[in-house]
Amino acid sequence: MSSPSAETASRFAQAALGHVVREYPNKLDHVMAGEAAAQGPRALHPIFYGSFDWHSCVHGYWTLATLLRLHPDLPEAPAIRAQFDDAFTADKVAAEVAYLAHPESRGFERPYGWAWLLKLQAELLAHDAPWAATMQPLADAFVARFQAFLPIADYPIRAGTHFNTAFALALAADYTDATGDADFRALLAAKAAAWYGQDQACQAWEPSGDDFLSPALVEALAMRRLQPESFATWFAAFLPDLAERRPATLFSPPKVSDRTDGKIAHLDGLSLSRAWCWRAVAKDAPPEVAAVALEAADLHLATALPHVTGDYMGEHWLASFALLAMLEG
Repeated sequence: MSSPSAETASRFAQAALGHVVREYPNKLDHVMAGEAAAQGPRALHPIFYGSFDWHSCVHGYWTLATLLRLHPDLPEAPAIRAQFDDAFTADKVAAEVAYLAHPESRGFERPYGWAWLLKLQAELLAHDAPWAATMQPLADAFVARFQAFLPIADYPIRAGTHFNTAFALALAADYTDATGDADFRALLAAKAAAWYGQDQACQAWEPSGDDFLSPALVEALAMRRLQPESFATWFAAFLPDLAERRPATLFSPPKVSDRTDGKIAHLDGLSLSRAWCWRAVAKDAPPEVAAVALEAADLHLATALPHVTGDYMGEHWLASFALLAMLEG
């Protein structure tokens, strides 16, 4: 599977259209300096107030933009365009930028939301519409945040959740591809080499109970994106036993015991993100490794895809990761 069918695209679009404008329930990432800062999601974030949290709203819009490009005649296309015209206005962008200027917002959505905002902007640049031009000040603000943060970030974060730094580097690299920003890409590439370049014989101690990223495979994905010349040699040392299906945990989709529990539901995302990573690294792997990688990708995708829509704890974000995996095919 390389691109969602029109039927799947409609299912994903209907879900995303419903949740990007659903303000509650909402989990805010918001540091308050005083009582005046006690405001609701829409007041704080006039664009990205839905989808349970700010970052999920951002990648909900990315899902919609990507589906619109892939299927411009989708039945939901007029509603997507209307929503974008309503959301991506100069005043609303200015309010999102202003939120970042507060000292208390220094760590806001770092680095996951930063990366997804740039991924969204990269997609908007592919559309013949004013949306990307309107959103550029917000993208510029997050590029500036990466440029300020990466030089002082001496250590990577290898968690399987939002704090993972390899995931952020990989998505930010997609933005540099869309914009041709060579200096920003060089910064990302240098940090990938510094953080991960010496890693060998990864043990893959995963999954943890609320992972939605594979710390092992997303690191490989980032290195493939940002260190392509040395990737094959690095990857062979990083996961040397893949042809023998070791570490075994990377080949087994996680069990999801309760999809109404937001943290446990993350594990469906782990299956989807593993499928994405497996498909990516297979492209530069020896044939014997590529074969087992693609088989693992198909198994993980088939396991999680039926659960992308259903309960809101997964539905407000899982389609984005399903789409990443499909497009990597």
